[in-house]
Amino acid sequence: MLTQEVGEVTLPTDDFFLARQPILGRNQRLVAYELLFRSADSPEANVVDHASATAAVIAHASQLGMQRVVGELLAFVNVDEIVLMSDFVRFLPHDKVILEILETVKATPQVIARVVELRSFGFKFALDDVIAASDDVRAFLDLVDVIKIDVQATPRDALAALVAEFNLPGKKLLAEKVETVEEYQVCMALGFEYFQGYYFARPAILSGKKIAPSEMVILSLLQLVNSDADNREIETAVKRDALISLNLLRLVNTPAAGARRHIDTMAEALVVLGRAQFQRWLQILLYATPGLTVELNSPLLQMATTRGKLMELMTRKMPQHQRGGSAEAGFSVGIMSLMDALFSMSMQDVLDTVVVAPDVRAALLERGGVLGEMLNVVELLENPKRGSQLGKSLKALGLSVKDVREIEIEAFSWVNELVS
Repeated sequence: MLTQEVGEVTLPTDDFFLARQPILGRNQRLVAYELLFRSADSPEANVVDHASATAAVIAHASQLGMQRVVGELLAFVNVDEIVLMSDFVRFLPHDKVILEILETVKATPQVIARVVELRSFGFKFALDDVIAASDDVRAFLDLVDVIKIDVQATPRDALAALVAEFNLPGKKLLAEKVETVEEYQVCMALGFEYFQGYYFARPAILSGKKIAPSEMVILSLLQLVNSDADNREIETAVKRDALISLNLLRLVNTPAAGARRHIDTMAEALVVLGRAQFQRWLQILLYATPGLTVELNSPLLQMATTRGKLMELMTRKMPQHQRGGSAEAGFSVGIMSLMDALFSMSMQDVLDTVVVAPDVRAALLERGGVLGEMLNVVELLENPKRGSQLGKSLKALGLSVKDVREIEIEAFSWVNELVS
């Protein structure tokens, strides 16, 4: 097994995968990611110690460039006492990261002095997993910029008091582990500035919910692209909705589309990109707010496009005999996997409105087949707490952890190009 030295910490670089957890602002747009490295096979999906995990983050960020991992956003990186006191923490770009002091760190005079020193170098700090105003928390308070409050570990009746105590000038409150829309609404009303958790990707099924007319137009276009309709018919259908035309032209001219020249018309888009690529941009367009210009910093759109690109790249990387479909089928499964959250409908109802291939349908409804196993892997990558199943799933797909880590970086870079 390969190892890599960072300072005095040795880490097994081939046994870690990267998890990237979104952090949203009050406008429900992405502002940062928390970066985590986790072992693929440990029961808790945790590494042996936080120093090794952070060393992994630093080593890979230094090698690949933080820009490829988080784009223009900030990165929250966990640090324990070993990392804080180490030399290698200085390898992180101080203008791109917020160092997240773990709840296990004691506010000793040496640690306080080190935080003061790192602040003088330009670093900013957050306090992690705050559930009470302990002596250590109070000692760090003047030195941190963000206070992360664990919503799941704090009783609802105690949350308001905790917010009132820490809602201080110059401090931003972050609600972490926000898993439902109702929890988000409570935290929003209490005045939290930032939100971390997957509440935005949880489908809130609404009885009798109908897909909006503008969304039905795009679904109809997808049907045309999937059928034998000629390019002129597709072009005419797109042009019936000026906003869809505008948004599509905007998307196909992003660096992520890969076109070598500027595309000015729908006819050009269909010829230059081809049916499969054109279908991809229609699928992405579904995640635009109905009736509005597509907002590329929407967390749901970025999560869906990341899933799609991950599955496309996984398909290309897998041994030929183990592939469950084309790379485009992989992309479709990934990006469609959040359409129940997008439409506030069950996936069954969503798929009743659009015809997809049987293997795509089985993957979305039952996590069936190879595409379903790939989607399961993508979901495990988003949630490190379930990562103990990851090694087994990767083996079934003929992929190594190193393969997946390289695929992740490529997918993140592609999505960054899309939204930049």
